[in-house]
Amino acid sequence: MDQQDGTGRLLAISDLHVAYEANRAHADQLRPTSPQDWLLVAGDIGEQVADIEHVLRVLAGRFAQVVWVPGNHELWSPGHDPVQLRGEQRYRHLVEICRELGVITPEDPYPVFRGEGGPVVIVPLFLLYDYTFRPAGATTKEEALEIAYAAGVVCADEHLLHPDPYPSRDDWCRARVELTEKRLTTELDGSLPVVFVNHYPLVRTPMDVLHHPEFAQWCGTELTADWHTRYRTAAMVYGHLHIPRTTYYDGVRFEEVSVGYPREWRRWGEQPPQPRQILPGPSTQRH
Repeated sequence: MDQQDGTGRLLAISDLHVAYEANRAHADQLRPTSPQDWLLVAGDIGEQVADIEHVLRVLAGRFAQVVWVPGNHELWSPGHDPVQLRGEQRYRHLVEICRELGVITPEDPYPVFRGEGGPVVIVPLFLLYDYTFRPAGATTKEEALEIAYAAGVVCADEHLLHPDPYPSRDDWCRARVELTEKRLTTELDGSLPVVFVNHYPLVRTPMDVLHHPEFAQWCGTELTADWHTRYRTAAMVYGHLHIPRTTYYDGVRFEEVSVGYPREWRRWGEQPPQPRQILPGPSTQRH
């Protein structure tokens, strides 16, 4: 679906984590400011398929268009979820739910947003990570994991995010990157700027502020380090880190749009953050 009438804003949010009651209440009250607003959802709605479907159904009924990309939590296969699909099958199941709801996913043609600040091509991504954002002293995945385990900083993905049918999560990541690069080469309209949407940032630099640098290896891949400059990028939208902020890398605006866990967002206020406005964006960018 393309936005045609030149009105409406492009908004974004991620990491709703609706297993928490306060976060679920927040997700249930999200509304557009205009009937023509689009909403980008950059992953981690929740862990159970029923919760993910509920939130997307609510949002799809309110916003002119919802675009979703998976986070790591959506790809978990927790024992308490009645849907016990793993890996690629779980992802494809979520994609089919989105299609029934009219929600755009990384498997669909790239839509064009023609509202305020547009037109731009929205590029939803599913890329995962490949352990190349390694801590100091690690030159291999095995060394990076050893350092993380010694520090007691280990992502739950190691136990809950299964890569089936791929041998490993990094193999799945490399396959997704290769597939996506082919699509970007053949499907992008080079005359329009791009808004990338991914659960993880396309570059490593946002991880520099992490209290536990060992966690960076679960946060993306070096394979996308130049995507924000290779393509005509208006903005790069991501989540995962639970550090909502606006930064600029090589003059390109990166927007971290996470809500995060209640213990995190309550440090800054009584209410969780609302969706971030992506377009119309700032009139000038930092270099």
